[in-house]
Amino acid sequence: MSLVRLSPPSQRLLLPILLSGTFVQLFSVTVMQVGVVDVQRDLRAGTAETQLVLAAYTLTYACSLIVSARLGDKYGYRGMFVTGMALFTAASIGAAAAPDAWVLIAGRALQGFGSGLMAPQILSIIQSAVPASRRPAALSAFGATMAAASLAGPVLGGVLTQLNPLGLGWRAAMLLVVPVGIAALALSPTLPSVRDEDKAQRVDPIGAALSLLGFALLVFPLSMGRETGWPLWTWASLALAAVALTGFVISQRRAAEPLVRPSTLAEPATRRGLVAVLVFNAGVPSFTLLLSMHLQGAKGWSPLQTGLSLTPYAIGALAGSRIANRRFGPRALAVSALVMGLVSVAVPVLLDQDLLWLYWLALGAGGVAFGVFTASAFTQVIARARAEEATSVSGLLPTAQQLGGTLGVTFAGIAYAAPAATAGEALWHAMIYEAAVFAFAAVWARDRPGSLGGWGN
Repeated sequence: MSLVRLSPPSQRLLLPILLSGTFVQLFSVTVMQVGVVDVQRDLRAGTAETQLVLAAYTLTYACSLIVSARLGDKYGYRGMFVTGMALFTAASIGAAAAPDAWVLIAGRALQGFGSGLMAPQILSIIQSAVPASRRPAALSAFGATMAAASLAGPVLGGVLTQLNPLGLGWRAAMLLVVPVGIAALALSPTLPSVRDEDKAQRVDPIGAALSLLGFALLVFPLSMGRETGWPLWTWASLALAAVALTGFVISQRRAAEPLVRPSTLAEPATRRGLVAVLVFNAGVPSFTLLLSMHLQGAKGWSPLQTGLSLTPYAIGALAGSRIANRRFGPRALAVSALVMGLVSVAVPVLLDQDLLWLYWLALGAGGVAFGVFTASAFTQVIARARAEEATSVSGLLPTAQQLGGTLGVTFAGIAYAAPAATAGEALWHAMIYEAAVFAFAAVWARDRPGSLGGWGN
């Protein structure tokens, strides 16, 4: 794919438009973490319905990413980005106006699908329209936006839920992304109209069906299993997911136009990067989710207090993302993961002793580590992907991120719900899980000279 040349005004607008899409996607993953209690009360939702409010978005988002990346090749990256943003924005308005829990769940599911259509196109446009000399800085900004958006969700969600502007409460948090979406759509004609002509013949229908089915069968029981007590259908779904995803892998080796090029995963650097992203994200979303639940439940903090308490983490994440622009390698990823592990162990001790200043300092350090890891990992994997594998990587990276988050919320939730004498002990159980995950991420991400195919260079 040759580099697309843009006029100076279009060059200046390119990243703000694209990164607005990244912001609303990841903001919407976490925005309901603090406000879900108010949703449950306002809409008289049961436990299962409340869980679906959180899970529906992730379900459709994670399932659609790989197929959406290939659709961008066929129909054009700008067209798919605009379609996804339009669907996301309309669904956000519908979700904010939901009269009951099931309408909200449907709105969240459509939001996730819109996000899934957008996400791979953002990375593909960066690869095709940003010169190689400026690409590391663009990818660093992409990583910074991911970090900021992930943490802005619970912070702004808590603030708006507590302040209750115009009596909207959690609905105001849902509407916050609408002006961003409208502005991005208004400016989208300046994006380059490009597709990969070499890959634009057809979308592998068997691979698409197996991918969508397999990820749906995997994500849904992981999201709902703990709250429903792991009934038989959850285990049957997981077994069928294994069958469907195995079939997907086999189909990609035989398809003339695969959704994921087998050569992509043959690259050691890409494999290591994808696993590092998956494992690290098996700790990050669950860390903030369980901390928010614990502060509101066991500590009795308001949504406003809870949201503001995460501010040091958000500020640290922005600072870490800026540091990551210095092109740190795997050693920085390993150190960042270790810092997150230490913060996970420190948080329950500091909260139990009411050492809030130290708690906030620890969260700030954790935010820096999160920002460095997120920005650096995506930058390193994408920068080393060959041109013919860019689409595959654009779909696989956010898929690994979302699947890791889903796994983490499930397993950390199991740890938190394990028998414990006090709420503080329950948090300790969950944070031990977090520390173990981050320790594994550190071991996996460390530099191994001679074996990483350029991962550490």
